[in-house]
Amino acid sequence: MAATSSWNFMVTPTKPSLSWKLSFFSPLTTVNVTRRQNRTAKRFVVFATVFLDPKPTVLVAEKLGEAGLELLKTFANVDCSYNLDHEELCTKISLCDALIVRSGTKVTREVFERSGGRLKVVGRAGVGIDNVDLSAATEHGCLVVNAPTANTIAAAEHGIALLTAMARNIAQADASIKSGKWQRSKYVGVSLVGKTLAVMGFGKVGSEVARRAKGLGMHVIAHDPYAPADRARAIGVDLVSFEEAISTADFISLHMPLTPATSKMFNDESFSQMKKGVRIVNVARGGVIDEEALVRALDSGTVAQAALDVFTEEPPSKDSKLVLHENVTVTPHLGASTTEAQEGVAIEVAEAVVGALKGQLAATAVNAPMLPAEILSELAPFVTLSEKLGRLAVQLVAGGRGVQSVKVTYASARGPDDLDTRLLRAMITKGLIEPISSVFINLVNADFSAKQRGLRITEERILLDGSPENPLEFIQVQIANVESKFSIAMSDSGEIKVEGRVKDGKPHLTMVGSFGVDVSMEGSLILCRQVDQPGMVGSVGSILGEENVNVSFMSVGRIAPRKQAVMTIGVDEEPSKEALKRIREIPAVEEIVFLKL
Repeated sequence: MAATSSWNFMVTPTKPSLSWKLSFFSPLTTVNVTRRQNRTAKRFVVFATVFLDPKPTVLVAEKLGEAGLELLKTFANVDCSYNLDHEELCTKISLCDALIVRSGTKVTREVFERSGGRLKVVGRAGVGIDNVDLSAATEHGCLVVNAPTANTIAAAEHGIALLTAMARNIAQADASIKSGKWQRSKYVGVSLVGKTLAVMGFGKVGSEVARRAKGLGMHVIAHDPYAPADRARAIGVDLVSFEEAISTADFISLHMPLTPATSKMFNDESFSQMKKGVRIVNVARGGVIDEEALVRALDSGTVAQAALDVFTEEPPSKDSKLVLHENVTVTPHLGASTTEAQEGVAIEVAEAVVGALKGQLAATAVNAPMLPAEILSELAPFVTLSEKLGRLAVQLVAGGRGVQSVKVTYASARGPDDLDTRLLRAMITKGLIEPISSVFINLVNADFSAKQRGLRITEERILLDGSPENPLEFIQVQIANVESKFSIAMSDSGEIKVEGRVKDGKPHLTMVGSFGVDVSMEGSLILCRQVDQPGMVGSVGSILGEENVNVSFMSVGRIAPRKQAVMTIGVDEEPSKEALKRIREIPAVEEIVFLKL
């Protein structure tokens, strides 16, 4: 009998997938065909069968809890292929509609390119999405979802475990006894009851840590610009400023995301403001601590002890001074490592992936959906303007009360039905939240993310006379019930107010508080309140020039000559604290603030 072989490959039509199975005789098998001159020709005989399979295919590239797998199997064909190298992943991806990974698999641009457009959703079983190329995902129309809530309790419990273990020297005493020593006097600990714990970041994990610390008899304060004061009060927690939190705490527990604003937030300067003998716990992100500065603080006794679950580089080097320090307790990123948390993450990401494959908008989406080109083209400069206005406004907020109420005003000659502001509102929300959050805000999750943080955004439209050719005349953002780092940014009605317009296709800041300005929103800004007098532009410019800070533009808005004025300065580089101090010391300068855009 002739040998039979089979090849399987997938054809990706618009609707259900077609699985073609080709069976054919051995290549050496011949069928005799009678022709003229009695010659024999060789040919292949091919039989093709077509099966219709309406189920999508989900590739699970890293270990996932059984409950999540079972949920996926009710809707899709599930291919569990663990430990794939990059080339193997790229080879398989064109046969898959969805991909689920943890932190070990890199989902690069090449993965999306090799998918040939078939990949519709990537699910990250966990919070961070550093291993997924979000830009490439968006360009290829692929939604990225994560599982941000399931490991909340596990992370909070681990934070408390490290807190108590550190206070009573559990790890050090255990190692001592196992080495044959009995050192009771060396490992005298400290009590938690009556001590002040500062929770830095009052989100899901931070608030759960606060609840548990209150149960241990601790006095709990917290710092978080977005935490609703009523939610904190309900737990018995006082919201305070960053400076007050770190300067009054006996223990500090970190629960903030790693963003440009929080990177190395705990450094030599912040350690110098702390009480001598403070103790620090970090189960959030390693990069929020300057690790070299922490070693110096430990050596000097400013920080008595530290308990760390996360590090700037993971795993840390074997000769890390921080890890090997006798006053440091460490664990290998175990915050979410409980059986229950792993199952919860599996279910959460599986539900998000299935929902996305059904065409539903996922609340845990972390990248922007694809939008019609004509809408993007028209709104593009206003999208940029919206995000920068939100980013600028939130940086003007001072104090520990948090941002809760934001009003957005759009001025346009277009009627309500001709101007969809959802994308603009999402970008304002992005500017307000992203600088101090690990959440990626987009059209899909903006309202959800704002609601989670107790952030109420209302919209108002001003209908103008004139041609509706231009979609918007200006956008105004107001933040109510907060204090300002820059008093002149407060409007007459008591809100922080900024306003912007698009000029020549670029976003411009046109109003701060009640003062009119006109500067391009590029790079970074210095706002300077001063007495209007000759030579101010030159004085400030000279200081920045001496510091090698390039000034891109300057604008001065004033009430009247020789009265109060606001100088707005665009700079390409961030000026040093010394440079800002020198500007502040100019006699005519009343206040100054630096803002990153």
